[in-house]
Order: sequence, then structure tokens, then C-alpha cells
Amino acid sequence: MDLNLIKKLIKIVEQSEISDLTVEEGELKVAISKGSKNTNVVYQNAPQQAPVNQPVQPSAVTASAAVETVPENKNLHEIKSPIVGTFYHAPSPDSAPFVKVGDHVSSGAVLCIIEAMKLMNEIESDASGKIVKILVNDSSPVEYNQPLFLIEKD
Repeated sequence: MDLNLIKKLIKIVEQSEISDLTVEEGELKVAISKGSKNTNVVYQNAPQQAPVNQPVQPSAVTASAAVETVPENKNLHEIKSPIVGTFYHAPSPDSAPFVKVGDHVSSGAVLCIIEAMKLMNEIESDASGKIVKILVNDSSPVEYNQPLFLIEKD
């Protein structure tokens, strides 16, 4: 199943009145439900494997920390996670991070990798500017639409 399709399905559930959605394609089954504070996305690959539950909810700790420590600046731009997965600063554990606070990046530059369903997805900047803050720790789980970086636009 295409990762973009899964993202679209999550958006549909978030923006609609429906509370549960299940889609099956071959041996892959994706079930999305909402109704309480937590929304769960269940990925099930093969029948012999147990389902993997990935909570999908906004991170209150990350959001409040970002608000407290970053001065208000109308030129700040958030780079948000396009998918649910695991955030990595570098292409491998022995490599240098893609970017650090203070680095200048251009639009299209790779900022990090998010691993989702054993696929490594490079996340690119959609704006040029200076990295002001990295909002996620290495190897941390990230949610769909969770802010990852703050960039002071040129």
C-alpha cells in the first residue's frame, strides 16, 4: 500500500465525522479509528505477525516546549512531519546529522529521515533559511503533522 494513500486516509478520518476506517490491500490491513483523546493506526502485514499499534496524537510536551523557548518571530516557518514514523537526524548512526541548529538550508535540502513501515523517507525543507530549533530527539517517534524544525525564513 502506498504511503501517500495512508496519509490521505488519516486526513480523511481526521476531517470527517467517521470514527473508524479499515482498508485492506492484499495481506496488508490498515485500520484507523478515533473517538477519544487517542487515535490509533494499526498496521498488520502478514497473518502470522501481531498488529503494531502506533498512537497518533499531538505531543503536548513538544508543542509547549516549542512555544516557551522560541521567541515570537513572524519569519519562523515550521517543517512538519508528513507521516507517522521514527525520526532520525542522520543517515546512519555513525554519520553526522543532516542539519544542526544555526545551519542555513535551502528549499529542497534533506533535513532528516523518518522511518515508516521499514521505509526510510527523506524529509526535505520546503523553505530556505536558518535552522532555529530542532523540535524532535533522534530515534523518537513522530506523529503525522507534528512540527520537526523551526526555520527562520530568508
